[in-house]
Amino acid sequence: MTAKLDPDVAAVLEADDPMADLVARHGPVTVTPAEHPFQRLVVSIVNQSISTAAADSIREDLFSAFEQPIAPEAVMEYGEEPLAAIVGGQKAEYIRNVAGAYADGVIAPDVLAEASEQAVVQALTEIRGVGRWTADMYLLFVLGREDVFPIGDLGVRRGMVAVYGDMSREEMVEKARDWEPYRSYATKYLWLEYES
Repeated sequence: MTAKLDPDVAAVLEADDPMADLVARHGPVTVTPAEHPFQRLVVSIVNQSISTAAADSIREDLFSAFEQPIAPEAVMEYGEEPLAAIVGGQKAEYIRNVAGAYADGVIAPDVLAEASEQAVVQALTEIRGVGRWTADMYLLFVLGREDVFPIGDLGVRRGMVAVYGDMSREEMVEKARDWEPYRSYATKYLWLEYES
């Protein structure tokens, strides 16, 4: 049986012809909560401001250094220098900050799962090394929120330009309103288009 895009999502996205083309070209996508929230957040920090190829390579090295799934306690025990040798000094600090926030209960996945988008962003961005982009990735990939549009993401913006032509960020945000309440799915299609 072939997987299909959720009918409610399809109805919204396919009302926009260019997006309907992406749905047809790339097939169904899903948005679901992460099985391993801490590890997924670490992956988002690794992915900050670097190419997909570089991120993939670092992620492989990181995953081979830790038992799966990566746990906050394991990061704290691993030590900053060996971690920095894998991910770089700044990202090692950020990953340890996040691990500490988990250990201290500042990040409580069960609480954040029930919190508003604004509350999630506020809680996460108070941690040094977690900016709005990473908070958006947490909403989308960790919590599986269906209506996230990460305008700070270069791939999303380039995907928008590829599909809709030159637009300002403001125009992109305005255009994305057409896909509410399923902007996370549209985001995934824009990434697929950009990567292809």
